[in-house]
Amino acid sequence: MFYPLSIWIGLRYTRAERRNHFISFISFISTLGITLGVIVLITVLSVMNGFHKEVRERILGMASHADIRAVTGSLQEWRGALEKALRHPRVVGAAPYVESQTMLVHGRQVSGAMVRGIDPALEPSVVEVGEHMEQGKLADLEPGSFRIVLGSELALALGVRVGDRVTVLVPRFTATPAGSVPRMKRFLVSGIFSVGMGEYDRGVALVNMQDLAKLLKMEGVTGIRLKLDDVFAARQVSLELARQFHGWFRVTDWTDQHRNFFAALRMEKRMMGLLLFFIVVIAAFNIVATLVMLVVDKRADIAILKTFGASPRQIMHIFIVQGSVIGLVGTLLGVVGGVLLALNVEQAVAWIEQLFGVHFIDPDVYYISKLPSDLHWDDVALVGLGSFVTSFLMTLYPAWNAYRTLPAEALRYE
Repeated sequence: MFYPLSIWIGLRYTRAERRNHFISFISFISTLGITLGVIVLITVLSVMNGFHKEVRERILGMASHADIRAVTGSLQEWRGALEKALRHPRVVGAAPYVESQTMLVHGRQVSGAMVRGIDPALEPSVVEVGEHMEQGKLADLEPGSFRIVLGSELALALGVRVGDRVTVLVPRFTATPAGSVPRMKRFLVSGIFSVGMGEYDRGVALVNMQDLAKLLKMEGVTGIRLKLDDVFAARQVSLELARQFHGWFRVTDWTDQHRNFFAALRMEKRMMGLLLFFIVVIAAFNIVATLVMLVVDKRADIAILKTFGASPRQIMHIFIVQGSVIGLVGTLLGVVGGVLLALNVEQAVAWIEQLFGVHFIDPDVYYISKLPSDLHWDDVALVGLGSFVTSFLMTLYPAWNAYRTLPAEALRYE
């Protein structure tokens, strides 16, 4: 497409000192604008990826990668299903559980919560709640002890501490001469956990699954929670297990349980990336201004080149080369700067906080004390490609003006 003459002259115009310093200034601003736009876009996308990863890890610290339940009612033959699931090469942990919505009462304080009955010996193989215990430990939830572990915000809402007792009311009723009354049992608070997600810290309590099953008068378990060697393989593994169970059990994965939430995060990232990309587009518009003024400044040169036999297509390619070089240099500098900043954003933020005496991230509000960053090379490639293509498209109109320049008119007043 491009002739050696066009490339040589285009590169010479790019590096030559111009008589019109204003054109040189606009060219510099174009390059700088594209560089800054690419740096900001790569850094923001990396920080958003970091936040999404942080949220995903916190959710999966309490939620399983996959879940096996009965099609209807409770899961009776859960031991056989658990052994069969563990034989799958991608399943690294499995644990049964019993679950029920309840009301927790302590004095005058009442709060709804999901009470989950677990096997303390198997639960750590599935989730990481044991690593987030502020007080007590999961091993204290022995069968028949009727002990309970509360989320930190739930304990605060009820006003309880380790050693206090809370009354658990379940949605099951017992007939008495005075009428039907809900089943209830007093549990001893033996521990408090905090995973940094309000959904769990405020709404989940853990007990031994035998104690909860006894309170519910339930046979079997609610389901089996699975941990996989790769969270992103959950959908495929769920389908394979469902086929192995021949429809006797229903298998779901974490993407089903939090589909709307993660879909919202993906949409947020796309919209934020699109909005920030307009920074690059605005910077690329400066290329149009640079080349339009350069075409006017070089009208005599264009006329002489056409007189010596240069074709209009070659003239057009000269200015496309020059504008593309500006876009390419700005994009490359932006990619390098963006990658370096994304990989060191934590240190950069700490330095700014120390320099100005401010604190951007309050751990009491965001549950984290540092700015997370997760650089994805596919994002880098997409941003770099988009920036260069945008810069290239901005060269077409000025190059077309050069293409239409008539030598006679250009040299009339020279």
